Amino acid sequence: MVLSDRFVIEREHYAQDLRGLAGVDEAGRGPLAGPVVAAAVVLPEAWAREGIPEPLRRLNDSKQLSESVREELYEAIQVSDAIVSAVSVVEASVIDEINILQATHRAMNEALAGLEPPAEHALVDGRPVPSLILPQTAVVKGDAKSFSIAAASILAKVTRDRIMVQYDEKFPGYGFAGHKGYGTKAHLLAIEELGACPIHRMSFAPLKDNQPDLFD
Repeated sequence: MVLSDRFVIEREHYAQDLRGLAGVDEAGRGPLAGPVVAAAVVLPEAWAREGIPEPLRRLNDSKQLSESVREELYEAIQVSDAIVSAVSVVEASVIDEINILQATHRAMNEALAGLEPPAEHALVDGRPVPSLILPQTAVVKGDAKSFSIAAASILAKVTRDRIMVQYDEKFPGYGFAGHKGYGTKAHLLAIEELGACPIHRMSFAPLKDNQPDLFD
């Protein structure tokens, strides 16, 4: 595969008469705080033949891009009239209630259900999702192989990062704007000093081992 050609997977599906392909990805499975976010993106089929427009050629696994590039790509996706997309946010309280795997799958299904017009087939980053509402193709490291999945990766990551920056203002002292809720040393120290706050995932270690009266 040519490194810059991340439409190979899409073209393979189009050759099988599959249409309405939605890339699906999530952000925030691992953090100790904040929501898990999923996005679904349908790119125009014509782009797979003619090439992706210049503003979006840097689409890649969001973890491989700088924050500034992610923000630029996010805006380019959002302003494009040719792209269909949807995002779903599942909060920490729900993650604690149904577990992170089920919460992630719920977010993916909600994002897919939000597409208008609806997609017909999903390209999923990573492993298959048994409960997915659409027929699917799971692609290992798909956010680095498929423009559709990469676009979903960007939307999910930037949406979640912005949410965590807002939470940093609401719950100061934890450093959410920096670590985005991940279990960094600074975050763990803040929890030790301040206790948990309402957006912490109490079902995650080490929080689940804390005393039950954290919010009293």
